[in-house]
Amino acid sequence: MSKLVTIFGGSGFVGRYITQRLAKAGWRIRVAVRSPEEALFVRTYGVVGQVEPIFCNIRDDDSVRGATQGADAVVNCVGVLAERGKNTFDAVQAEAPGRVARIARECGVVRIVQISAIGADSDAASDYAKTKAQGEANVVEHMPQAVILRPSIVFGPEDDFFNRFAGMSRMGPVLPVVGADTLFQPVYVDDVAAAAAMAVEGKVAGGIYELGGPDVLSFRDLMGQMLRIIRRRKLVANIPFWMAWVMGAGFGVLQKVTFGIIKAPITTDQVKNLKVDNVVADDAQGFAAFGIEPVAMEAVLPDYLWRFRPSGQYAAIKESAKNLREG
Repeated sequence: MSKLVTIFGGSGFVGRYITQRLAKAGWRIRVAVRSPEEALFVRTYGVVGQVEPIFCNIRDDDSVRGATQGADAVVNCVGVLAERGKNTFDAVQAEAPGRVARIARECGVVRIVQISAIGADSDAASDYAKTKAQGEANVVEHMPQAVILRPSIVFGPEDDFFNRFAGMSRMGPVLPVVGADTLFQPVYVDDVAAAAAMAVEGKVAGGIYELGGPDVLSFRDLMGQMLRIIRRRKLVANIPFWMAWVMGAGFGVLQKVTFGIIKAPITTDQVKNLKVDNVVADDAQGFAAFGIEPVAMEAVLPDYLWRFRPSGQYAAIKESAKNLREG
């Protein structure tokens, strides 16, 4: 019988790509999520019965145990960019990974992969970064052989980074950003998934691996590259950190008084995070350990950002026709 892996958050942005990779490799997969009815699409990643979404509350021991029993490997992709209700940084990013690892060990799981983030640091100013580091420590405490993957900003068709800012570029002549000079090393989602799949199959040793793409660019330059792809001319305006913090605090109050109906577009914790470069450390293990050559942004972004062009799918046809007229 083929081996079984439980992927917590396996229907999310990164998780679905890991699910696809492991399904193609022949694994049986439990996709453990809060809303299985919204994750039914993962069934199509394999043959009938190979991939099954199941309910799991990652904050509850019994729920995690039910999702883990019988599994040969576990992958935890669950994380939050902003706190909402009971899904706090502590609960989801610090406590939950430790719970998954502890129960995985009790259930006899052989391998565990934790999806963390570059910038995870117990001494960071950001609660997001601190709890990512605490989650890593909690995983290693129970399963010292764990593979921890720290990607930079992840891009791909379903991302909430380039898609978000490309959408914002439709709204006016200015594209505002916080931390325009902060450096990022965007990494293609399927490259992260490939690394995770290899870790599940035991093809790399336990440890921390920082995953970044071939390009290191400032936030401003990333937006410039995106704008060229979507054929829009905008002024990329940097919002000073102090102003962004005030905005984040104000939006935070508004979100609370509206009981979450109005969601904060930026938080004070995200502002703290944006002050720190998000790139692979010089002495870190990375894609080389997996034998993976990361894909460049320019090879992927046009495939899904074309819809934000003023003429959408017809932009290339119009440009070609213009060249014919000029000729």
